[in-house]
Amino acid sequence: MMNLTDHPGRYDLANELHARPSPALCVPGTAVYLAIKRPDNAANRDREADRQHLIALLDRFGAPHPSPGSNHYFGEIGRYHLKWEQHNEFVSYTVFSEGISSRAFDPAAFDVFPDDWLADAPGARITSAHIRVQQMPGTEKEMDKLVRDWFVSESIASTWVLDRAAMVAGDFRIDPAGHMRFVAFISEGTGKRRIGRIVQRLCEIETYKTMSMLGFPVARDIHRQLRNVDGELTHLVGTMKRGDEPAEATLGELLSISAELEELMASTSFRMGATRAYEAILNQRIGALREERFRGRQTLSEFMMRRYDPAMRTTKSAATQLETMAARAARAGELLRTRVDVERAEQNQALLESMDARAKMQLRLQETVEGLSVVAISYYAVSLAGYLFYPLAGPLNMSKGTLTALLTLPVVLLVWMSVRRIRKSLGH
Repeated sequence: MMNLTDHPGRYDLANELHARPSPALCVPGTAVYLAIKRPDNAANRDREADRQHLIALLDRFGAPHPSPGSNHYFGEIGRYHLKWEQHNEFVSYTVFSEGISSRAFDPAAFDVFPDDWLADAPGARITSAHIRVQQMPGTEKEMDKLVRDWFVSESIASTWVLDRAAMVAGDFRIDPAGHMRFVAFISEGTGKRRIGRIVQRLCEIETYKTMSMLGFPVARDIHRQLRNVDGELTHLVGTMKRGDEPAEATLGELLSISAELEELMASTSFRMGATRAYEAILNQRIGALREERFRGRQTLSEFMMRRYDPAMRTTKSAATQLETMAARAARAGELLRTRVDVERAEQNQALLESMDARAKMQLRLQETVEGLSVVAISYYAVSLAGYLFYPLAGPLNMSKGTLTALLTLPVVLLVWMSVRRIRKSLGH
């Protein structure tokens, strides 16, 4: 085994599983979360710009830099702990600190991110969250009162998680400072790593909810465009049935619709696929919390079912409708192309019949010309033969007319046989 060669990526793949450990958090504590995404073509962004932006923040605190090419970082910046991660479309910053402010969800917690540093961010904020972590009060009633004081009642989602290791709550509304707010009441004896996982799950739930919702406006735009395309396609299919227009003209219009649908699929396929992926991750993260109902309030999964799932159904409906419309256009195109092929086959058949009739006519004309040619050639041949044999008319006691008459039949026969032989040789 000592001489066995390792695959070049073996250690990198193994270390990747341990590259993003959950932070260890104390109670009480505060976590602030920021996710930055470029508005357009984020998946193909310059990732080095993200790293340089991180380094600019680290330099303000005199913290060490990440290793070259890394897509995650965890370290101390002053009295805080920073977790930085690069994702496919966005980059996230999570800052953890010990203690909580006397004012619940004090916006000053975000002062760890300087204003001028935020202004230089290579992208825009897609979401940010303020998470308050504190010891569980003595009774559920006290917890419920705090939740009602901090959040909008009609939107509150609160639930026991991880076998009642904590009760988490939030309303998924943006507060006046521009952040989402969550609270985690921690049970006695819950470990620091478990607290860290709870906070991380809340950040992931908020992020993947927001990222998946990016597909919703795209889906609405798809529905709007498909309404127009559906009317055009229905009109064309009706035209095909009635035969009001030439098939070639209808085929051109149908190909234009098919090209429009293909372009729409190409321009939206990434966002629709990303939406499905983010939705799956979100549901997985909520499932990992192992929720239990708290005092009859809606859980996170119930909140998503009522407020979030309709948007996801809209995106799935748009993607399905787009695929169905493209398939309809393809089927209509196949039918119309079949019709065009049949019409062209009929035209070709008529053309062949016309060519055959012309060929027969040409053959008859050729035979007629051939007969006339024999007569003409024979006329000149008899005249020449007459001049050749006229001197023999006297000795044979024969008039020139009689001699010419005797020469005519053999000459005509000889000319006819010669023309026939020439025609056969040309045919071969």
